[in-house]
Amino acid sequence: MKKVYPDADAALDGLLFDGMHIAAGGFGLCGIPELLIDGLVRSGVKDLTIASNNCGVDGFGLGKLLDTRQIRKMQSSYVGENAEFMRQYLSGELELEFNPQGTLAERMRAGGSGIPGFYTRTGVGTVIAEGKEVKVFDGQEYILERGIVADLSIVKAWKADDTGNLVFRKTARNFNPPAAMCGKVCVAEVEEIVPRGSLDPDMIHLPGIYVHRVIQGEHEKRIEQLTTRKKETA
Repeated sequence: MKKVYPDADAALDGLLFDGMHIAAGGFGLCGIPELLIDGLVRSGVKDLTIASNNCGVDGFGLGKLLDTRQIRKMQSSYVGENAEFMRQYLSGELELEFNPQGTLAERMRAGGSGIPGFYTRTGVGTVIAEGKEVKVFDGQEYILERGIVADLSIVKAWKADDTGNLVFRKTARNFNPPAAMCGKVCVAEVEEIVPRGSLDPDMIHLPGIYVHRVIQGEHEKRIEQLTTRKKETA
């Protein structure tokens, strides 16, 4: 089955529909699927529910989809870098489902592993637990969290081969693997597509069985908060 596509628009063709659920990889602006997000913006698909650690920043990353009002609901663990996110949430334009960071990652991993739910101590006794089933194990309360199964996963990797095996680079190996796993269809963008057989099997972070379409492209890799020091004088 052909997995390599020429660009984001081609890779997303036939997959998008209004009201769909999308899992997006990345942490802050590190390892985000920039090209595929731009493809979503161009498509005009709307009423999206997006599961992602955060929602980018104003005017970049998933923040672009906020600017175009294409997101209806976010499932996130951190949203503090986006003023437009705050405005839409406080005005009632945007729904928000807060998740502890580890819980969100595990919900994605569970969904991709065929596990419909799991119990965790994280969030017990807080607003996170409201409305959720509680069980007691060994004298401790645990809350039930449901696995996430998305209609589509969009992720960013360093390298891929034509079968979809993925290698992530450093911090980009964050939410990308579990986000990729939990999608019914996964589209990955990479910096380089290498010949089949050239990847060391021990270095493959996500096997191609999870990946359906791959594109290669150039990435801006913007830094979320750039902090520098003044040049020291001799």
